Amino acid sequence: MRRGIAASALVASLALTATACGGSDSDSGKSDGPVTITWWDTSNATNEAPTYRALVEQFEAAHKDIKVKYVNVPFDQAQNKFDTAAGATGAPDVLRSEVGWTPAFAKKGFFLPLDGTEALADQAKFQPSLIKQAQYEGKTYGVPLVTDTLALVYNKALFEKAGITEAPKTWDELKAAAAKIKDKTGADGYWGSAQAYYAQPFLYGEGTDTVDAAAKKITVNSPAAQKGYGTWQSLFSGKGLHKADATADAYAHIQDAFVNGKVAAIIQGPWEITNFYKGSAFKDKKNLGIATVPAGSTGKAGAPTGGHNLSVYAGSDKAHQEAALKFVNFMTSAQAQETVAVKNSTLPTRSDAYTAKVKADPGIAGYQGVLAAAQPRPALPEYSSLWVPLDTELAKVAGGKESLDKGLDNAELAISKLVDGFGK
Repeated sequence: MRRGIAASALVASLALTATACGGSDSDSGKSDGPVTITWWDTSNATNEAPTYRALVEQFEAAHKDIKVKYVNVPFDQAQNKFDTAAGATGAPDVLRSEVGWTPAFAKKGFFLPLDGTEALADQAKFQPSLIKQAQYEGKTYGVPLVTDTLALVYNKALFEKAGITEAPKTWDELKAAAAKIKDKTGADGYWGSAQAYYAQPFLYGEGTDTVDAAAKKITVNSPAAQKGYGTWQSLFSGKGLHKADATADAYAHIQDAFVNGKVAAIIQGPWEITNFYKGSAFKDKKNLGIATVPAGSTGKAGAPTGGHNLSVYAGSDKAHQEAALKFVNFMTSAQAQETVAVKNSTLPTRSDAYTAKVKADPGIAGYQGVLAAAQPRPALPEYSSLWVPLDTELAKVAGGKESLDKGLDNAELAISKLVDGFGK
């Protein structure tokens, strides 16, 4: 049933009533009534959603024939909810899709190809790597809405008190800086995350990844990966290095310690910029330092490219799809992206949205400077799912409940079940 959507949706939609959630309660069947589309927004309901709601109102004011049913869906629930809805009773017309979900849902036939449509009318304005990341088998299934990557964020005042004048460029330099900060200020110098996504830069620093998609090989347990994860593990013990937190609230604990000046540096993404500024340590926004993640033994430094696309459901009827394409074009326009960047401190995906007003935010300007080191994810629909077993195993390793060798063995076995035809 799910596989059939891609082949039949466009033809069948001409004859069927709307199957999308938004279409079921709309007046799309009446020639004189507006089309109501549903948008599932997965942004933070408190910090980001109000900006998107305001843009929806602007869109409706400019398009009297289209209504948008706005639904904020918690990010950690949205992937499964959309997967279930698209494969059964019908999904929202537009989804704010995490970049890793886009090829996965495209493979299942849930997303409409956007090449040559109004949604991608300004394609040349977008960062090429972000368009490429929204593609699957040569077709584009999402328009980049916001982008992100990880950076080493640090407290400039604590670094200065310790006599450190620039951000560490290697993990060894970070260890040395952490020890100095502990001696001079009493604060911890660095607190690392036990989550797999945050461990990814350690793999890139050794020139490897969890898999080699081109060679169809699982590389999570390769010598290079073992070295990278070994460095990651070593940053949980030593002077000025905070011990690992493998609890369910670890993310909040690390964030709270950083924004309140109890730890000098962490690895974090731009989605937390607005929350950085709310902390006591960053009332002066200029105290926030942002640098490329430290390099590994190969001299390479990089972090995964993240972000979200807007994608259109392939199971909607023609009227809903056309309305959805207009909506996507509006929401990803330079003007809309400028608004979102200024209000939410997120990174635009198109060059003409980086206006002087946007770059006046030191957080955005700082993260823009590290985007060059961001590494696009492989064109593998299953790629994002590979972090799930790694999250389980790395938490055990960081917490001292199993050895790194055992954890990587288990992760390798679990990943082998997710990627068909991959060898070791």
